[in-house]
Amino acid sequence: MAPRVLAPLLLIAAGLATLGATTAPGSAPEPAAADVRPLGAVIPAPASVTPGGAPYTLTRATAVRVGSDDRRVREIGRYLAGLLRPSTGYPLPVVDDGAARGGILLRLDPRATALGDEGYELRSGRTGVTLTARVPAGLFRGVQTLRQQLPAAVERRTVQPGPWRIAGGTVTDVPRYAYRGAMLDVSRHFFTVDQVKRYIDHLALYKINKLHLHLSDDQGWRLAIDSWPRLATHGGSTQVGGGPGGFYTKDDYREIVRHAASRYQEVVPEIDMPGHTNAALASYAELNCDGVAPPLYTGTEVGFSSLCVPKEITYDFVDDVIRELAALTPGRYLHIGGDEAHSTSHADYVAFMDRVQPVVAKYGKTVIGWHQLTGARPAPGALAQYWGLDRTSAAEKERVAAAARAGTGLILSPADRAYLDMKYDKDTPLGLSWAGYVDVRRSYDWNPGAYLAGAPESAIAGVEAPLWTETISTSAHIDTMAFPRLPGVAELGWSPAATHDWETYRLRLAAQGPRFEALGIDFHRSAQVPWE
Repeated sequence: MAPRVLAPLLLIAAGLATLGATTAPGSAPEPAAADVRPLGAVIPAPASVTPGGAPYTLTRATAVRVGSDDRRVREIGRYLAGLLRPSTGYPLPVVDDGAARGGILLRLDPRATALGDEGYELRSGRTGVTLTARVPAGLFRGVQTLRQQLPAAVERRTVQPGPWRIAGGTVTDVPRYAYRGAMLDVSRHFFTVDQVKRYIDHLALYKINKLHLHLSDDQGWRLAIDSWPRLATHGGSTQVGGGPGGFYTKDDYREIVRHAASRYQEVVPEIDMPGHTNAALASYAELNCDGVAPPLYTGTEVGFSSLCVPKEITYDFVDDVIRELAALTPGRYLHIGGDEAHSTSHADYVAFMDRVQPVVAKYGKTVIGWHQLTGARPAPGALAQYWGLDRTSAAEKERVAAAARAGTGLILSPADRAYLDMKYDKDTPLGLSWAGYVDVRRSYDWNPGAYLAGAPESAIAGVEAPLWTETISTSAHIDTMAFPRLPGVAELGWSPAATHDWETYRLRLAAQGPRFEALGIDFHRSAQVPWE
């Protein structure tokens, strides 16, 4: 572990253990303060922490000052004030006054090139807190650090006693990877717009920047497509177990995209193909090679469905769906699935991907596919999402690594590490176990940069934590399976490898327990974590 991060992490661990304040190297220790969280005791771990000086205390006189005429900075200021007002009871006006002293200042500095597209600097002292970033996304990420530096009760929606103090010192922080995602499968079980927005809000706290929505599968098609309306009205009419299902209108989808953008998350929509397509095949008989529509499906088996690769109407269908979806999606990526196409021959699979990937480019998007895409010919610039296991065959791993060496970027989602639908242990009532049990330590204790032998670290675009929903049907289920594992995957995507240490992480995670409770997150209380 690098010395520049080891010392702050040890101080943080000691501070969490004693609830005392941290100190800057070489300075006299500050008096212990049980109501000040040690600087940098947050998730994800910051890149650099220099504690020291007196804390800043929020008071009724505190204002959120915006040192920029950028509308996005004002919106971040309003977001921050909206987070803090209910619990503090303070007015926290958002004012356009970057020159005044005191309070919380949000400022852009285009010269701060070292902070990149999402980095920030947080400076805290007796007179105020200053958050600096090169671009607004960095300010938003810094706000998440600021809120975690405050007591967990700040997340409650009723007035709490306080005091509200932010430890003194400086945090300078940039992400390790540009892609830090979470996937929600809304096909096996349908989730409403409000449920998705709630998950987006929880992802924001841990600096996730991609929301991957799995919009189609055998059990349900979840987005209205004007040119093929039965996809939603018929294909979206059920779900696992035979419930009513549901689908998003285009306005619903736009609202999800808008809310994600307000939390600086990019929506990555997925239409899985050529397999996992029974909902589409049931909706339109002509998509089937025999011209006969199968019944709707409410089970959980995989690999039995396939679009008809030789039929030209298949590509009319794909073109229409991608065109309409791309027009609704401002983000860069469009996910075309490609996994578990067991009913498609290898030759047909390659031919299908050769036809479909150019359609994605035609409508201005970059392809993402599950790592089986590397068995075809990934398009230039495409990303392959690896979901294999530690025990996946060496030949399959090498195929993916060879694609990475040839220029295909990788998103790492190893199922026995990052899949949030895997059971924690044999007694977990929800989830599956085909990839094994994934406890909190296992989900955290791996290094994306060295995970896949033969794949250059430069090919790793980032990480993603998928949540498949065969057994997940409520927001409480999402909470239990995503938390506390999701913050660990988020840290793997954001924090420098040098900060990676289970013993210090589990203490920082323990301190998140009261925050989960304040947010109404019904989390799994793993025995591996000494919860506060």
